[in-house]
Amino acid sequence: MRVDLTKLAGIVEYEPGEYTFTAWAGTRLADIQQVLAEHGQYMPFDPPLVQAGATLGGTIAAGVSGSGRYRYGGLRDFILGVRIVDGQGQVVRGGGKVVKNAAGFDLPKLMVGSLGRLGIVVEASFKVFPAPAVYTTLRVAYPMLTDALAALAPIMQGTFDLEALDIVPQSNGVEVYVRVGGIETVLAARRARLQTKLGAGTPLPDEQEAAFWAGQREFIWVANGAALVKVATTPTNLPALDAVLTQAGTVRRYAVGGNLAWLTWPGPLAQLSDLLAGQGMAGLVLRGATDGPIIGHAPTSLLTGRIRQALDPQNRFLDDK
Repeated sequence: MRVDLTKLAGIVEYEPGEYTFTAWAGTRLADIQQVLAEHGQYMPFDPPLVQAGATLGGTIAAGVSGSGRYRYGGLRDFILGVRIVDGQGQVVRGGGKVVKNAAGFDLPKLMVGSLGRLGIVVEASFKVFPAPAVYTTLRVAYPMLTDALAALAPIMQGTFDLEALDIVPQSNGVEVYVRVGGIETVLAARRARLQTKLGAGTPLPDEQEAAFWAGQREFIWVANGAALVKVATTPTNLPALDAVLTQAGTVRRYAVGGNLAWLTWPGPLAQLSDLLAGQGMAGLVLRGATDGPIIGHAPTSLLTGRIRQALDPQNRFLDDK
């Protein structure tokens, strides 16, 4: 049975001075972003699919963040409190509505990526940040993925305060997009320093800069009808994964400095599941027909089982995978 929360929408409380908001689970992220922008604030974890209609509760359940999570962290780092309905029909609260009151058992973080298996999120509170005044992005081309990762290693370990770092495979190599944001008067100097460190880099024109990242966020590069899968990875194991994906003809993007892969798959997802399992990886299916949202190698957790037993002793929120 599906539970539709789209009518459970609206911002319950917003304190610009506290940099926090509370909203119902069915609230569209686009509506939240509009209100935040009026006060020069934003959600630094950069939630994806905002223009496609993503809601606050769905984003929490899926545990997804965008390319902009590179600097400050993902959704899990910004959620303060939740109100859920557990498997016994009880309303349970965890955390708080403001940073100083976010105490107690860390139920909010447990809900991130829970896929509805622990309870139904009906309300959530988040902290937000002041939005950077302006952004600039460097595009750098490399002949091979390994070349890009080697060049980026000192950048990722340095003090450049990057907003995002994405890698886009091409037919003849890869392109790296490095984004920085901040005060306009110093941004050019920061970009020049980054170019010097990389030894290359062409700034994206202003009219293309925002559009590029919006396209990454909304997955405009995914073909109609193709599945979309999120895979956690690392720069270390990325080359091996990329090799098998290249052989399979998969269209993909690597975000967060190579720590996150977004994959498309035109055929049966069972094939991709086998491919990921062979790499010891799991994938989360965001779009596409599948028996369960998790594919590939999905290790079980004794702790997760105990938490589920406590919140849903009668297994009302059955897991299909």
